[in-house]
Amino acid sequence: MELERIVAVDWSGRVDVAGQRRHIWAGTWTRGRVTLEAGRTRDELVEWLIAMARETPRMVVSLDCCFSFPAWFLAEHGCATVFEFWKKVAAGQGERWLARECEEIERDVRFWGAPHKRPEEFCGANLHRMLRLTDVDNKVTPKLVGEDPERAAKVHGITPKSPFQIGGSGSVGTGSLRAMPSLLRLWQAGFRVWPFESSRLASTKPQPLLVEMYTRLLTGAVKKSNADARKAYLVAKKYEGLSRGAIAKALASEDAFDALVCCMEMARFHEEFAQLKATKNETLRLEGITWRPGIH
Repeated sequence: MELERIVAVDWSGRVDVAGQRRHIWAGTWTRGRVTLEAGRTRDELVEWLIAMARETPRMVVSLDCCFSFPAWFLAEHGCATVFEFWKKVAAGQGERWLARECEEIERDVRFWGAPHKRPEEFCGANLHRMLRLTDVDNKVTPKLVGEDPERAAKVHGITPKSPFQIGGSGSVGTGSLRAMPSLLRLWQAGFRVWPFESSRLASTKPQPLLVEMYTRLLTGAVKKSNADARKAYLVAKKYEGLSRGAIAKALASEDAFDALVCCMEMARFHEEFAQLKATKNETLRLEGITWRPGIH
């Protein structure tokens, strides 16, 4: 099985069209050729991905956002699958959760971030309630890879993020909630979504695969906000197939850098995607798993 295409998307939850066009970047590997581009809104990106999947169905796409919430939250909303949850979010519930200041909508205080502090429900001994199992695992992982210096360097300094955080530094909730309608469209268009479904990349009738990504797990320890640090990183990596244009874009934008590096790291471990199987763990079947090299 030859993987035909890989797309790593550095996502954005921005409302404004200009912000989406500026901050949503896609690094694309197509049979060894690498491109890096922005300029699309969320809706335009989805249409572009669906069109490419028709051309190259043996295709893997990663998005930098949480695909789900803690299992208890899905159960609270009567969702037996993540797909039911996506439909609820897409039907308007997601934007209601994001409406932090609105007289017509009672704010769910569990969604926090500037100007609202984290609720007591998620503090102290209850901190774990705002995280998925995969979020906790991403923090624990560095302690488990001491025998592999390269892998340890990759995950150095990882801090778990909660999808309930919708404001402030490191917030992931806004982008995730605004991604779910797009994830639903991709799934309805025939994309398989891991770990809720098994990969069919190696099938005689292949289907494109969608995975959750956390850019810091793939870029590792690098000061991404510094152009010189980004340049030194790319020089050290010696990625093959990069054009001068792609490198220039990555040096000019942190978002572009994330998309490019994640695309190249996915290409590096491309053989793993055909082996991904649906999880049998009941909690993970609701919460999802962040993909990283070596995970199955």
